[in-house]
Formats: sequence, C-alpha cells, structure tokens
Amino acid sequence: MAPAERTGLVRVDDATGRLAFRHSLIRSAVVELSTSDQRRNVHRALAEAWTEVPEQRARHLAQAAEEPDEQIAALLEEAADIGARRGDGPDAVSALVRAAELSPAPNAYARRLAKAAYVGANLTGDVRHVPRLLDEARRAGPDADSPAAAVAAAMYLLNSYGDIDTAHRLLSGAIALQPEPYDLTDATLSEAMSTLFMVCVHAGRPELWSDFDAALSKCTSVPDTLELLRATFADPARARPADWERLDCAIRALPGTPDPVRIVRIATAGAYADRLGAMEEPLRLTARGGLGGQNIFPAIQASFLWSSHAWFSGRWPELRQVAGQGLRWCEELDYPLRSWTGKFVLACVHAVCGDYAAAGALADQMDQWAGSRRGHAVGCYAAHARALIALSRGDFEGAHRQTARITPTGTFSPFAGHAVWAIMDQVEAAVRTGRRAQAAEHVRAAREAGLAAVSPRLAMVLLASAALASERDAEAVRGLDAALAVEGAEGWPFDHARVHLYLGERLRRAKAPARARTHLSAAAEALGRLGAHPWTERAHQELRACGTPVPRPGASALTPQQRETARLAATGLTNKQIAEKLGLSPRTVSTHLHQLFPKLGIASRAALRDALERLDHP
Repeated sequence: MAPAERTGLVRVDDATGRLAFRHSLIRSAVVELSTSDQRRNVHRALAEAWTEVPEQRARHLAQAAEEPDEQIAALLEEAADIGARRGDGPDAVSALVRAAELSPAPNAYARRLAKAAYVGANLTGDVRHVPRLLDEARRAGPDADSPAAAVAAAMYLLNSYGDIDTAHRLLSGAIALQPEPYDLTDATLSEAMSTLFMVCVHAGRPELWSDFDAALSKCTSVPDTLELLRATFADPARARPADWERLDCAIRALPGTPDPVRIVRIATAGAYADRLGAMEEPLRLTARGGLGGQNIFPAIQASFLWSSHAWFSGRWPELRQVAGQGLRWCEELDYPLRSWTGKFVLACVHAVCGDYAAAGALADQMDQWAGSRRGHAVGCYAAHARALIALSRGDFEGAHRQTARITPTGTFSPFAGHAVWAIMDQVEAAVRTGRRAQAAEHVRAAREAGLAAVSPRLAMVLLASAALASERDAEAVRGLDAALAVEGAEGWPFDHARVHLYLGERLRRAKAPARARTHLSAAAEALGRLGAHPWTERAHQELRACGTPVPRPGASALTPQQRETARLAATGLTNKQIAEKLGLSPRTVSTHLHQLFPKLGIASRAALRDALERLDHP
C-alpha cells in the first residue's frame, strides 16, 4: 500500500477508511493482474460483507465457487428472480446461466437454462439466444419437463415461423404435466399460464380459451394481474361491473410500482376500457427504461400501450415518435409478435390522415402474419385499419365488409375484444350502406353488455351510434347533442369531432343550416388540427352545402415553387437533394413541404404522388 500511495496511484481517506484509485484504469489493471485465487478470495470476503443483502451475497458466492454447488445455485436463482421482478432482464438471465453452471444435477442444469431462455424472451425481448439455450437444456436433461422451456419455445415459435396452435399445444402440454392443483407461486408455472393467456388472445378462438379456462380452474394462488386480464381484456363485452372496479383499484395502487411487468399487465387489462390515460406516467417511465438497453420487452409493450392512448386522445405526433421507437426495438430484436399493436395505431393515423398507401402496407403485413398463423386478433387489427381507410375514402360498403371481419354487425363475438374499439366505425358503415336495423342491433348489444358505463368515451360513442342508427332526425339530433355533452368527451378529439360532423349533417338535412354550420365548423377545425384531411374535407363539403364558402384543396392553392418541391419530393429525393436542384436551403424545402401537405390534404411524403395525380387528373 505505501509504495502505491507514494507514487500517487491510490489514496486512503482517513475519515472513511475507503481506498480511492487515481484513475479507473489503474483499478482495472489491479484486477486484471490478480490471480483467479485472489479474485475468488475477494468474492468470498465480499459475500461475508453482504450477509444482510442475499442478492449481492449470492452473486459473490457464485463468483467465488470453483465447482458445482446446489446451495449457491439455488441462492443465485433466487437473486435472479428478484432481478426479474425488478425488471432487470439481462442481469437475471446472466444469473440463471451461472446458476445452471453451478447445478450438480443434469435436470437442475436443464431447468435453469430453460428458465434463462424464457426470462430472456419475456423480459429482455431477445429471442435470438433461445434455441441455443434450449438445445443445451435438452441435451443435459432430455427427460426434464419444464414449463420454462415451453414458454421460451412458444415465444421463439411465434416470433419466427411457428403458428399459434403449436405454441398453444406446447404450453398446455407442459402445464398439464405438472402436479395438480397448479401452484402459481411457482414463477415459471405462473409465466407459462400468462404466456398461454397471450397465445389465446392472439388466436381469438373460443376452443383455445376453453383449454386455458380449464387449466386456470385447477390453479391456486392465481396472480391478480392474470385474473384481471382474463376478466377484462380477454372478452371486455362480457366483463362485469365488479371486474372494472377491481381494475380501477389496481390502477390506483400502481404509482411507485417498480415492477415493469406488473405495470404493463395492468395497463393491458385497462386498454379496451380507456384506462390508459390513468397510467400514463408509469407507462412513460417503463417505455423510457428501454432506452438504457434493459427491460426492452416491457418497454416495447409500454410504448404501444401508450401509443394506443395517444391514438384516441389525439396526440398523433407523439404517437408516431413513441410507436416508432417501439417498432425499432422489435426490428432490432427480431421480435414481430408484439409489433402489431404499434403498427395498428400507426395504420389508423395514416388512414384517417389520407396516407392510404402507408396504412394499407401496414395492414398487409398484419394480414400476412395472421393468415399463416391463424392469429385472428392480428387480423382484426388489419381489418380495423382497412375499415378506417374505407371510411376516410367514403367507401362505406368496404368499411362494412372489414368491420364484419372483427365481429358480425349486431353481435359481439366471444373473445373479439377489438370490437369494442370499432363500435362507431361499424355502426356508421352499416347505416350508410342501408343496414340501419343491424346498426341499431349492434348498439343494443353494446348497451346490454354494459359498455356505456365502462368509460366516458364509450358512453359518447354509444349515444352517437344510437343517433346514427335512428331514422328520425329529431331523435338523432337529441342523441348527438347528448353525446357531445358527455363529461370529458373533448378528451377524445377525433371521435368528438366525428360527432360534431354527424350532427352537422343531420341538422343540414333537417333544414337547420345555421345550427349545422356551427357544428360543421367545429368539426372542420378539430379535424384539421389533427391532420385528418379526408375528414376535414368531408366537413368542408357539408359546409359548402350549407352555403358557406370553403376553399378546395388543389393546384391553385400551391405556389409554383411549392408545386415543384412537391414534384421532386414525390420522386423520392431528400430535402438536401431538392434544395440543390432548386437553389434553396434544406430548411426552406422543409418549410414548403410543411405548408403544402395540408393544402393537398395529405400527411406525409408517401402520399405526394397520388395527391399530385389527383390535381393533374381530377
């Protein structure tokens, strides 16, 4: 010590007794120059110092171990479980792999490797190492029955080329081999049930749900998150008022919760019930956690859950940013399974903003994945996106065909949770294609399911949908007025603006142009602010029919320089390349594009080509 102090490499603080190195590289050099025996001795000393902190003690004991030791392996597995509950996926995986290495029995080695695989898939979102870990586990313990291996294998299948039914059989079979009743205090068995739940959600088929419910009935110590998900998210049209009350209690207790998996699962339970706004801060924190490279799987889910709320609450620029980050994570990790919610909300925004090519491309991706794997829920995402494209274009027959893919108009099919998000779209498509009786039946089914009491947005949607289905103008006007008067209705600006539009249409047809103009102007302003250009133009058309002059989007609205900028951008040139051709600065080009998009009624460069063709060939 003395020579090191004299040369200034280290310093001892007499007050605290702590040793400080002059530079971190000196500290690293000391460790690298030490022998393995010296390092193990240090870890043993540190393990003794951390006696009161079992997680730290286990990690140092593991580093000090020279040969397999079941006691240390068990302690390290407990430490991994603590890390996983905290959301530290990479740390939990490395601890489980080391615990496997320290396992004397082949079956314990296999079980811990399989557990590392499923923690990696379910928490870090990284399924790339799953096959290697599972292969090693199978070689070490070919007769070991492990729910963890089934979870990891199912997640890998669904993110590669496997299908939902195979994943369901894997999980159901692994669970059935466990002794009854199934004790869900076992973390791996609990995770197997949660993964089976997710598989059933993606399938959306009653026959798979019956197997899940049979297994759940044999479980003890069921986590409240799994109970809430089954009661609310699996089939929201059949949830009871008590289920929503339990969910609200869980949401109120959520602030300060450090467990990202719990945050995501409770938020998922509240997604169809418009509860995501109440969980915005925990979701944002969980989503931001992925930026540090940890807890990426919960961060992906949190990003898309928050994006779902942003879709309904009209925060579309933020939606594009947050959903885009989640999709980049999915792409980096080869993890398509959880990407569909993000692609769905992006497709919705593209559709109502008039970027039909981008929305259609995302719907195609969803249909391709769902078709080969029999994933009805993802097919519903695609159908809803296509329905919004059709409604934005005025193709109401097409919209009706697409919404009927989600659930037949007039009913809420079992386990078709997405139908709750598509109520007003389905009713409007039915009414405008002459299926008014089916539209009224759909509203009646929603009311009988108690959906009007679930959230203010659903109360507004059902009042507006009932008014749309009414044949009598006076009754329709009263219903639409009541929908606009629902407390908090302004918090859902796109739906709220649509109600203004529907009311303005009815008032104009009822020969009340003055009142009609008030509501149509409110609709046009709100829809324009959102960037929903096809819907804004629809409001403008109604205003023109009321005798109010409204400029039409077209070539005359563009300056010559804006038109040339638009033409070059439509060819795929960057702002910098356009600037060089026109002798402008890239900032000026960006300004031109920002100004001309609303004039053309589009939201992105991808829609420029079609918009210019419409101008040239009206």
